[in-house]
Amino acid sequence: MQTPPASTAAPSSASTTASESTTASASPAASASASPVGSASPAGSTAFRDLVPGIAGMALVGSSVTVSRALVDAPLFATQAVRYAAAALLLCALARVARVPIHRPRGREWLWLAGIAATGLVLFNVAVVRGVAHAEPAVIAVAVASVPILLGLLGPVLEGRRPSRRVLLAAPVVVAGAVLVEGTGRTDAAGVAWAALALGCEAAFTLLAVPVLRRHGAWGVSVHAVWLGALMLAGLTVVFESPAALSSLGRAQWAATGYLAVMVTAVAFLLWYRTVAAVGAGRAGLLTGIAPLAAAGAGVLTGSGVPGPAVWLGLLVVIVGLGAGLRPDRAPRSTPTLPV
Repeated sequence: MQTPPASTAAPSSASTTASESTTASASPAASASASPVGSASPAGSTAFRDLVPGIAGMALVGSSVTVSRALVDAPLFATQAVRYAAAALLLCALARVARVPIHRPRGREWLWLAGIAATGLVLFNVAVVRGVAHAEPAVIAVAVASVPILLGLLGPVLEGRRPSRRVLLAAPVVVAGAVLVEGTGRTDAAGVAWAALALGCEAAFTLLAVPVLRRHGAWGVSVHAVWLGALMLAGLTVVFESPAALSSLGRAQWAATGYLAVMVTAVAFLLWYRTVAAVGAGRAGLLTGIAPLAAAGAGVLTGSGVPGPAVWLGLLVVIVGLGAGLRPDRAPRSTPTLPV
């Protein structure tokens, strides 16, 4: 659930990331995270209310496309380090207010959480920035839009369940719709490689969280992944850039960084991981198709023009795929008891 390239629709970088506002997301998410996954809303739930946070999270990720354009000329590592550091502080403050305990990672949990930070936060952003130098942004976006297929296959395996046939059939439909929305563009071998890395990082953002969501919940996973990512990016800033480069940021760039930190990181991460915990990685992966819809809508609102026929067709295909894959299962019919 990360920031997509300036003219793409993401997942994002990894990740990340319902009709809940920043303040409203604190108390509901707290109750979901304080108890083990599955106690109140078991993974694989078909209730629409469990999908709403993930829908909102993906909408925030899609809307970040317009905001990220302000950061094209900003220092990559330094700006992202500030973003994730601010998000970590905000998440810790909200957790304290909501009285949600943040458990200290132990044993292999450190590896899973560090993996989320390294792939979904750090490598994803590197892949996007380096990738658009070799390929049009749409190429990277189309690759990332393929994440529902990976999550539909691998997510249930990590959760100890069989992949859902309905999700596996719906995932290619969602991907096809996202491809129509984003279109295609020029690329070379390096661009394809960076696009593949971005796809893997986006999938890892969700898949690596599955083993730790049960104990840490959405709050714990979000907090630990974000502060670990901030440390990694700070180290990269010292090695490849300079903290002093932040002095070159203008007011609009600081505002964009603040929006990404609060809405696209802190809020969207909580919403996304809450849905993954509730419905499972496979079904949640279909919701990544929301990001292109939100990006297209944000483009209209900001004066980028009305989408063409191919985009509208793609939006329709995504909606059909989401409806098919997320449709609630029919409750088994109960056999009536005949009076004796």
